[in-house]
Amino acid sequence: MAIVRSARKNVKIKHFYLNSQEEVVVKIVKEILTLFKIDLDEATNEPLAYESLAIDNQVMLDDIVKVNTKIRLVDSSKIEHDFCIEAEGQHDERKLASSRRLIKLNLYHLFRKYFQFETAPWGILHGVRPTKIVHHYIDQGLTKPAIISRLQNDYEVSTAKAELITKLAFKQRSFLATSNPKLVSIYIGIPFCLSRCLYCSFPSYVLPKKEILDQFMVKLKQDIVAAQSLIIQQGLSVQSIYIGGGTPTSLPDEDFTVLLNLVKDSFYGVETVEFTVEAGRPDTITDHKIAAMMNHSVNRVSVNPQTMQLKTLKRIGRNHTPEAIIEMFYKFRKAKMQHINMDLIIGLPGETCEDMKDTMQKIVALNPDDITLHALALKKGSQLKMNGGCKDLPDDETAQAMFAIAMDAVEKLKMEPYYLYRQGYMSGNLENVGCSKSGSEGFYNIQIMEEHQTIIGIGPAATTKVIDPITERMQTSFNAKDLTTYLNHVDKYIEKRTILLNTAFSN
Repeated sequence: MAIVRSARKNVKIKHFYLNSQEEVVVKIVKEILTLFKIDLDEATNEPLAYESLAIDNQVMLDDIVKVNTKIRLVDSSKIEHDFCIEAEGQHDERKLASSRRLIKLNLYHLFRKYFQFETAPWGILHGVRPTKIVHHYIDQGLTKPAIISRLQNDYEVSTAKAELITKLAFKQRSFLATSNPKLVSIYIGIPFCLSRCLYCSFPSYVLPKKEILDQFMVKLKQDIVAAQSLIIQQGLSVQSIYIGGGTPTSLPDEDFTVLLNLVKDSFYGVETVEFTVEAGRPDTITDHKIAAMMNHSVNRVSVNPQTMQLKTLKRIGRNHTPEAIIEMFYKFRKAKMQHINMDLIIGLPGETCEDMKDTMQKIVALNPDDITLHALALKKGSQLKMNGGCKDLPDDETAQAMFAIAMDAVEKLKMEPYYLYRQGYMSGNLENVGCSKSGSEGFYNIQIMEEHQTIIGIGPAATTKVIDPITERMQTSFNAKDLTTYLNHVDKYIEKRTILLNTAFSN
């Protein structure tokens, strides 16, 4: 017998038991609980609460892995409900990975059946980079239909999402093939903005006073020069350069020009195909900055309106209008910027499907080269999350409808998805997807998401990801997110990065 729940309320459980304390098992079980909004709350007194939930997974590591999962629910009337299911792994899976996948799959099926949850578009796939598994299947020689079938059967991914990431991964192969172990990319983080957006969780700061900014520029130069020396020493070449943040264009004109000059002189070479700057917001753009970008070989900018609704811009902390975004866009077009990307967020507070239609009509009229659609994610550190969220955030069904509206508009511009990633707590259980016209795909976006290339990180909160040329394993080095810590200890972060790259490339 199915246990029917109210369609719009979370299931609440007072007591929870799991027959394994293994960290990974606890994590993957919680992923399924979170997916279906099953809350573990000993203090709850709500009528929908269940007294307890017990989960028992029995793993049989034979030639083919089997997992038997039993759950026992005790409802508020003390009535026990026992359910069980058994699943079998695939012959080509590693046993440990297979057992963990089957635990998730079993719980997904049990909760769906007995709580009457709707299917989740991404099934049990939980992670930032769902395309990675498709690349793994491609490397094994699987065909597109076979990969789609595996995603549907092994991970309960919907047909639409399975087809999306399979097509996308095959599209990426030609871009990934342009790289080699000695070809790297550069990320430079500028952690400043003119104001902090309501949803932002990035380690960014309102532009500081000149004294701190001058100190930052000195330390950043030290970081850049050290990375340049390392690249020369190891005989590396740079494929793409990405200056992000924050909002890099929030720097004063003079500092911004100094930065571009330093970056180009240090990293730009014969194999560099892409130099991107996140131009972000129109209140940070001047004619001087546009000229500086054009004079320093920047060939890609990201203009990020997030929405074209004035009411929403004001609410999320943006000090500009939709008209300013349009003016900024045309300035870049007039300057003959080669590629212009625009970022939009789906699920912003107070927005409706009609708002999304209006935003997309305005964006389509501009005819950008690349559009990235982000689903709003309630992240730790954002004002939106710390303030308990907003009461008027679009629900999952509305967010999914808004996403469909946006994708329909993107397709009218003859754009196709070329990279994709997911985050926790995303509206509508959706994804972030970058779409572009043919020939406008971002090399850096593909490389950073698929983790096939060494990325050298410079600046606060930047991460260096080194792909060992022999083992192909990735190792990472993190710079401090806190600005003061970075400024005081930049030598330490340079040393860690140097050791990491020398170890990988000196063998």
